[in-house]
Amino acid sequence: MKLNELKGKPGSSKSRIRVGRGIGSGKGKTCGRGQKGQKSRTGVAIKGFEGGQMPIYRRLPKRGFHNPTRKNWATVNLSDIQTAVDKKLLDAGKVIDAAALVNAGLVKRTAPGVRLLGQGAIKSKVTFKITGATKTAIAAVEKAGGKVEFLPEPKKIERKTAI
Repeated sequence: MKLNELKGKPGSSKSRIRVGRGIGSGKGKTCGRGQKGQKSRTGVAIKGFEGGQMPIYRRLPKRGFHNPTRKNWATVNLSDIQTAVDKKLLDAGKVIDAAALVNAGLVKRTAPGVRLLGQGAIKSKVTFKITGATKTAIAAVEKAGGKVEFLPEPKKIERKTAI
């Protein structure tokens, strides 16, 4: 068998229909679009239009609030830190910051900052230099003999509003 001899199973793919090639082809003149009107023209997309009836996206009530300045912290648990220290992915003697967590594969992005969560237990004496942490996480790290230092929060983006 050669690469140029490979074929799909019979009936697995259809050949495209060439429209607008004469009345005898069956798809000539109007090309299967019917006659006249908006839908027979090109570039028409009537999404959400329900024939003049109030569309569903306007009939249903609005709910909730989307906060445009919300910070999506990259989070990491104490149990993940301890596992990484045990596997020698993180060095407990050095300061653990966002870059070290990315290199260890615990965090993918560090855009607004990294937040330490208190789920699990930590036995190693570790020093963190991160953006945020929960009270339980700070207590657990200090109980193990470590320390948590906080970096200053990134500057807020000012939005200019037109008057």
